[in-house]
Amino acid sequence: MYSRVQLFIDGEWCDSISGKFIPVLDPATEEAIGEVACVNTADLDRAIAAAVKGFRLWRKTSPLDRSAILREAAALLRRRVEAIAGVMTKEQGKPIAESRTEIFASADMLEWFAEESRRTYGRVIPARSEGVLNLVLKEPVGPVAAFTPWNFPVSQAARKLGAALAAGCSVVIKPAEETPGSPAELVRALADAGLPAGVVNLVYGNPAEISGYVIPHPAIRKVSFTGSTPVGKALASLAGQHMKRITMELGGHAPAIICDDADLQTAATVLAAGKYRNAGQVCIAPTRFLVQDGAYDSFVEEFLARTRQLKVGNGAEAETTIGPLANQRRQAALESLVDDAVQRGASILAGGRRQHNKGYFFPPTVLADAPHDSRIMNEEPFGPVALVSRFKDIDEALAEANRLPYGLAAYAYTRSIRTSTALAEGIESGMLSVNHYGLAIPETPFGGVKDSGFGSEGGSEAVDAYLATKFVTQGSPAVA
Repeated sequence: MYSRVQLFIDGEWCDSISGKFIPVLDPATEEAIGEVACVNTADLDRAIAAAVKGFRLWRKTSPLDRSAILREAAALLRRRVEAIAGVMTKEQGKPIAESRTEIFASADMLEWFAEESRRTYGRVIPARSEGVLNLVLKEPVGPVAAFTPWNFPVSQAARKLGAALAAGCSVVIKPAEETPGSPAELVRALADAGLPAGVVNLVYGNPAEISGYVIPHPAIRKVSFTGSTPVGKALASLAGQHMKRITMELGGHAPAIICDDADLQTAATVLAAGKYRNAGQVCIAPTRFLVQDGAYDSFVEEFLARTRQLKVGNGAEAETTIGPLANQRRQAALESLVDDAVQRGASILAGGRRQHNKGYFFPPTVLADAPHDSRIMNEEPFGPVALVSRFKDIDEALAEANRLPYGLAAYAYTRSIRTSTALAEGIESGMLSVNHYGLAIPETPFGGVKDSGFGSEGGSEAVDAYLATKFVTQGSPAVA
C-alpha cells in the first residue's frame, strides 16, 4: 500500500508547494492508511501552465502516435492489476474482485479511445461554385479540467482521460481525495507509456477551491465532471458564466420495471447484482423496483433470497461480496433516509440498520411500499437500498419511472416486444437496458437527460465532446 500520494505536474511527481497533506482513511477500519498532497493556487497555476504547454505538443502529435500511447497504457494497467486493485480496495472499500474488474474495464476504455483517436473525421461539403472547396475540420478543443468521483476512482478517470487524449486535448484532472492512490496509478501508467510531460496533470485538494479557480481560468476550454446533481449544477453554472464547454454525468434514481411476463429468476439475479455492486454506490444502480401485481410476490421472494446471500465485510477478504460505504457521510445519509421512509409507512424486508461498530458498513436493505412523499423515493440514496412497489399497467409504471427529475438509467424485464417498445419510447432516460445488464461498456453512449447531466462519456459521442468544429471554405485564386 501507499503512504503518500503526490501530485503529478509537468511530467514530475511532487508535493504541493505548501507541503500540506490530507489523510486518507480505510473505510473498513476507519484508520489512516496514508496521505495525499493538497494543492494551493500556486500549484494550480503550475498545472494549468503545464497543460497549456502540453496541449501545444499533443495537438500536433499524430492520431497514430496518440493511439499507441493509450494502448500501451492499457497494457500496463492489465499487467499491474493486482497492485492497483489492492490500493483501490484499501482506500475505497469495494471487494477486491470488483476492483480487479474495474481495472480491466479501464484498460478496455483506453483501448477503445485509442482506436477512436484515429477516427476523428471531418468532412467535405459539396460547393455551390466551381473551384470552391468546403472543408469541416475537427480540432481538439484545448486544455480540459476534469473532476472524477470516489465510487469508481480509476474507470471514471479513464473515461475522461481516454476521450480527451484521443481528441488531442491536455488535461488537469482532480480525482477524489478519499481515493487518491488508484487514479494516481492510472496517471503513472500513462506517463510510463510515453505520454509527454504536461499533457496530463494530477491535482488534489479542496474541491470547491480547485473548481472555483480552475474552471474560470482563461486557459481552460472544457469542463468534465462526474458527481452529484447539486454540485454538477453549480459547476455547470460556473462554466456557463465563462462560456466553457461541459460534460456533466450526474446523479440518478434508476427505475427497474418487472412485468408479469418477465423471467423473474433472471431479473432478480441480474438486478440484485446491479443494485449491490460497489455497495450500491453506483449512479446507474437500479433503485426503484416497480413490479407488476402478478409478479410481485415471486419477484420479491427471489430478490430477497439473493440479498440475504451477500457477505458484508472488508473488501480485502476473499469471501466478502459487499464492502463498506466510502465514508461516514454516506452511512449517516442512508440511516436518515431509511428512518424517514419507515416513519412514513415503509416496511423493512431486509437490512435497514448498521451491523458493525467499526467501519462505514451498511447492510443490503430492501424497503417495501415507501410512499412517494418519503425522501428516499425522491433523493438518490447512493447505497445498498432497494425500494420495491407495485404497479398495475405500463402507463402507471411509466408515470412513476418518469416522475423524478433524474433521467440517467432505467431497466426493464418483459417477454413482450410490444411492452419493451413502449418502454423504449416512453421512459425518459439516457440509457435503458431490457432483459439484461448492458450499460457502461466503452463502445456505447453513457450519459443522462434532465437533472442527470449533459453529454455522453461513452462511444464515439465521448470523443466528439472534446472536438471543436471548424469550417474552412477555399476558392481558387484569380489567375493574373
